[in-house]
Amino acid sequence: MKGLLMINLGSPDSTSIPDVKKYLDEFLMDERVIGKSYLFRWILVKLVILNIRPRKSAQAYKKIWWKEGSPLIVLSKRLFEKVTKLLDIPVALSMRYGSISINKGLKELTQKGVKDILVMPLYPHYAMSSYETVTEKVKEEVVNNFPDIELNFVPPFYKNQQYIDLLSSKIEESIKDIKYDHILFSYHGIPISHLKISDPTNSHCYKTKDCCNVSSNAHATCYKHQVLETTNKVIEKLNIDKTKFSNSFQSRLPNEAWLKPYTDSELERLAKSGKKRLVIVTPAFVTDCLETLEEIAMEGKEDFIEAGGTHYNYVPCLNDDDNWAELISNWTKDYIRN
Repeated sequence: MKGLLMINLGSPDSTSIPDVKKYLDEFLMDERVIGKSYLFRWILVKLVILNIRPRKSAQAYKKIWWKEGSPLIVLSKRLFEKVTKLLDIPVALSMRYGSISINKGLKELTQKGVKDILVMPLYPHYAMSSYETVTEKVKEEVVNNFPDIELNFVPPFYKNQQYIDLLSSKIEESIKDIKYDHILFSYHGIPISHLKISDPTNSHCYKTKDCCNVSSNAHATCYKHQVLETTNKVIEKLNIDKTKFSNSFQSRLPNEAWLKPYTDSELERLAKSGKKRLVIVTPAFVTDCLETLEEIAMEGKEDFIEAGGTHYNYVPCLNDDDNWAELISNWTKDYIRN
């Protein structure tokens, strides 16, 4: 029997400091999130970050937490329920980090007799710290605990035309009554070192001039190339003038080069350059979470208005959109037929 396993990022169980600390510990100790040696990572995370960040992060989570719980978890469950109703095979939902573990999802499917699992990481783009860590964790769990399971993975769908059409439609519907000067595509940031590590050629990313626009096998695992492709395809679909959009990257850790321009800097630049009416979208995420609801919709708005902007419009993620659930089910049905 075949089954579908949908996997998202995860969330603390609550906004309490101990729960946030536990979640951050698992997340930041992942070697694909902080790509340093175990000793360096242990010292940085255990002795520095976990003594400072949990309290601040807990306050941030409190700002966006819903009565039902974490927005990311609640929205993911709603999406899962809709997809389940559209399919006649078992479906399970897991998180890469936190209590809704990948192990639990695999166990749930195998207990229903599933032997062939389609894994769908809910990430449009390939990155060590998102898509890759999910797929490698699933493989590890199967080798160690479910050796009879056959796996197939939905590849990054950053340029899939059905996804582009859906994302473009979401943006178009959200801004149809808005007069705007500029659209900012804000993607989650990653260290430049991750791009180089993920380059299978070892000779393209940041080694070839204009590397993102020069055809290469490296693009299959290049986060920067893929996010820029998403923007370009959406802009083309919506027929938006090339002078009315830009890209930026949010979230970063100090003491390492990350993708630029940074979103907070770009928000300030745009406001001071006369772009007073802004639309901002976050296509690296399919589900609203701390990074979109607090960092972009709240903090980003404050930064933009303080810099002289007047109108700030955040476009929500696909979340539990009916058409998104239908697209996931259609991709799954295609897999079953094959």
